[in-house]
Amino acid sequence: MKLLVIHSAANVSRMAHLIRPISNHITRRGFAVAATTATKTTDTLIIGGGPIGLSLAYHLSLLHPNNNANITIVERDPTYARASAVLSAGGIRQQFSLKENIEMSLYGRDFLRNASELLRVDDSEDVVDVQFQEHGYLFLAATNEGKDHLIRNNQLQQSLGADIDLLSPSQLKEKFPWLNTDDILLGSFGKSGEGWFDPWSLLRWFDPWSLLRGLKRKCQSMGVNFVKGNPVQSVRDYQSGGCITAVDVMQHEREGGQQIMCRYNVKNVVNAAGAHCQEVMNILAGEVGLQYPIPVEPRKRCIFFFHCQSQQSPEHIVPKIAPLTICPKTNVYFRSEGVSLNDGEATGNFLCGVSPSEKVDKPIQDIGELDYPDHELFEEIIWPALYNRVPAFGELKLKSSWAGLYEYNIIDQNAIIDFHPEMPNVLMLNGFSGHGLQQSPATGRAGAELINYGRFTSLDLDIFSFKRCYGKDEPPVFELGIV
Repeated sequence: MKLLVIHSAANVSRMAHLIRPISNHITRRGFAVAATTATKTTDTLIIGGGPIGLSLAYHLSLLHPNNNANITIVERDPTYARASAVLSAGGIRQQFSLKENIEMSLYGRDFLRNASELLRVDDSEDVVDVQFQEHGYLFLAATNEGKDHLIRNNQLQQSLGADIDLLSPSQLKEKFPWLNTDDILLGSFGKSGEGWFDPWSLLRWFDPWSLLRGLKRKCQSMGVNFVKGNPVQSVRDYQSGGCITAVDVMQHEREGGQQIMCRYNVKNVVNAAGAHCQEVMNILAGEVGLQYPIPVEPRKRCIFFFHCQSQQSPEHIVPKIAPLTICPKTNVYFRSEGVSLNDGEATGNFLCGVSPSEKVDKPIQDIGELDYPDHELFEEIIWPALYNRVPAFGELKLKSSWAGLYEYNIIDQNAIIDFHPEMPNVLMLNGFSGHGLQQSPATGRAGAELINYGRFTSLDLDIFSFKRCYGKDEPPVFELGIV
């Protein structure tokens, strides 16, 4: 094995504690709150302008034609420089074990396939192209237990309309000649409907930046108001069960060199703040706090970009287009990254990563931690797994790396789509644990239904109720297809 580093880019138990806010972000505890200088009214205040917040605004606006939904989105960084979506490995898959997760991603698949039409603004020639290319996910089983899981999951996936094939070791070797299948008992491959995106809009499989831009532009055309700022405090009405009646927002647009504090009188508040959702809940709860805090922590996830020389020996074949492949036992994943713009041939570039072990996977306290990817993960865990699964990866060049935030549901690593019992008009769309981008279309639709109708009308997502997070009659819901 030979490694050359070219460049490292900086880039259900009771919750007995409240998760500490991440430093370097403005919260109500972070500065002296200025006097309110303006007051506005909005029916729905969405905190977080990432894919989930934008999707909710889009779907809610569809239920209120003629631009009368009266929605405001508050986003601290419209450049999305630290956004989880654009710093992720990206992707969408239907290879889950839970019916609800499969159905949500099937809707996401259809949304991406039709995004250019769904997000079209009037007759504008500026067409949204998320460049969704369906090159699949590949799960591998090296134990009888893992094989049984793939078989059971496949039966459910196919019954719901997912295009997933089970492949024997010989079929895997024929389709992916670069793959070491010596210890593999079965593979599960997404023939269509699964793929991924390039976070920096480079060579594209599915581009989250184009999706964010397209959703935002469509929402603006539907009358959604966008504010650059942070919520800093709230007003609660305890006679109505603790509902939020107003939220003070420190707006970052400057008038006369001063920031503006604006009070928004609200009917509903939506927490779509991703890894920062616990901070938002603390701000909304105020000094009284919450008996049942949201069990979501900000974790750190690292991605590594490497190059493998495409011309090697006949025994060491470099993948031309590798699906997002999950190695058994280690859960190390890798996928191809782009094709040559000149001839369409493989570039020999790949992305890879792995979740840290439970022993070291802790919530981050300082956003500055993201400036330092954990290279020991690559050297000690990822690279050996890559070499074992693809012998050609024995010689590679690590070209760059980066880290992003990951919203981790400590209960069961699944979504929370529900109103909070202590703040009945605060809708939580949180805790997706790596699935937020691909599930954002379905989550936005589900959230809009809860606000508009008080219930789900498209997909039954009651399994993601908040009750399971504090031991109220509903158990956690565990997903076997976590990557």
